[in-house]
Amino acid sequence: MKRLITFLSLAMACVLHVPACTNLIVGKNASADGSTIVSYSADSYGLFGELYHYPAGTYKKGTLMNIYEWDTGKYLGQIEQARQTYNVIGNMNEFQVTIGETTFGGRPELVDTTGVIDYGSLIYLGLQRSRTAREAIRIMTDLVEEYGYYSSGESFTIADPNEVWIMEMIGKGPGVRGAVWVAVRVPDDCISAHANQSRIRQFDMGDKENCIYSPDVISFAREKGYFTGVNKDFSFADAYSPNDFGMLRYCEARVWSFFNMFTDRGEEFLPYIKGESSTPMPLYVKPNRKISVQDIKNAMRDHYEGTPLDLSQDFGAGPYHTPYRLSPLDFEVDGQKYFNERPISTQQTGFVFVAQMRNDLPDAVGGVLWFGVDDANMTVFTPVYCCADEVPVCYSRVDGADYITFSWNSSFWIFNWVANMVYPRYDLMIGDVRTLQKEIEQTFNAAQEGIENAALKLMPVDPAAARRLLTKYTVMTAQSTHDAWKRLGEFLVVKYNDGVVRRMKDGKFERNSIGQPAGVIRPGYPKDFLKEYVKQTGNRYKMPE
Repeated sequence: MKRLITFLSLAMACVLHVPACTNLIVGKNASADGSTIVSYSADSYGLFGELYHYPAGTYKKGTLMNIYEWDTGKYLGQIEQARQTYNVIGNMNEFQVTIGETTFGGRPELVDTTGVIDYGSLIYLGLQRSRTAREAIRIMTDLVEEYGYYSSGESFTIADPNEVWIMEMIGKGPGVRGAVWVAVRVPDDCISAHANQSRIRQFDMGDKENCIYSPDVISFAREKGYFTGVNKDFSFADAYSPNDFGMLRYCEARVWSFFNMFTDRGEEFLPYIKGESSTPMPLYVKPNRKISVQDIKNAMRDHYEGTPLDLSQDFGAGPYHTPYRLSPLDFEVDGQKYFNERPISTQQTGFVFVAQMRNDLPDAVGGVLWFGVDDANMTVFTPVYCCADEVPVCYSRVDGADYITFSWNSSFWIFNWVANMVYPRYDLMIGDVRTLQKEIEQTFNAAQEGIENAALKLMPVDPAAARRLLTKYTVMTAQSTHDAWKRLGEFLVVKYNDGVVRRMKDGKFERNSIGQPAGVIRPGYPKDFLKEYVKQTGNRYKMPE
């Protein structure tokens, strides 16, 4: 996500547009609790962060439904509604099936502007109609075959409590119905990721259990002149979305960062990211330790800290070492082109989730969509159970809130309000954010077993009551987090107003002996910035002897 303007050429795809969205993947034998774990950040300037809900339903044969492009709201056409649909909350359905995506764009001539199904609609149709990841793959590919695929190249993460798949898909050009695609299962003991660049290269065409593909995925590439070798050497990525500098540094670098966190192969893969090696990273790797759900929440907050790509340690980070750069990523000075890094965590995120899917629990209890709005680094992940059939008010378009309409009752706007106070003075203020963020998330993590045990006790005697309990808990945790974050914003305004820091004692703003506010702390600028400041300004501000 999110292509609000079309990729104009392959070579400039990642240079002209901010590459958006990241998916991290953990197989069930690689996770600390035996769950499959996948994450998704929906990154777009223009996307309002909210929690979607599609209630379960039954429909008469022949019922038609309208399809609107998820990114723009453009009407694309009608398709036949399924006879039965399932409850979907966010990007997870009542059977714990979860779908995320990242857009790789690929060859622009393959976009079918006459197609009816865009990638966003395909996600939510797949969730409404499937009970397993494999079924979702079949349904999604059947839909584009019947109605046409409207979007550019897309990587989908499709998961259930037992397995995780990566499916990559691209259209066949204007007026040509269907798509070419390949889906590969991530081994249970491995991790994987994708971030706006096609990552499936060679695949085992004989392994029907772990690899599924369209029958013309190779022949179509031959027909278009994208591939001329023997079948065993065919690479989906090389044929349909060849790398360029931007795709390596903006996109594959985020995958590298994830692999660097949880394997010992970061140094091995770094030359590829820098464009110094033509050997690509594997689609999946084995981690060097078991990975928890909280680990993935934290990984979604990454800005390459502690690596050669660290954004916080150069002049661009400003006096307070902010790990963010303003869009666009590329810029030009005196005719020379330059770029900024694009990390996993980014300010333009609409919403983000970490999905936890467990096969040892009933679906209503086992599926948790840990959900947050705005920047992953600056948000709190709250538990949304897959059986929930009510959207917390703060995660909705309350008071008419949208991307250009502010509301104090909207979590999207509360989290943006706080984040945009912190960005300019990051080092000074991020500690206050981290303290509350950790406190809330640790509280939810600690409470998880208790609320789930209560639901499990109800399940045999009154499953509807168990689902109501988890729905109420979903709503309560979202609203309590919203309220706490609003109080944090009020606190930050007071503590850091006008560039100074109000003194605190025992968790309260300090007063002097006669009850008046204590004197403020004036932190000024960090020494490293002041040295650079003097270097840049010379003697202009030098005080006379």
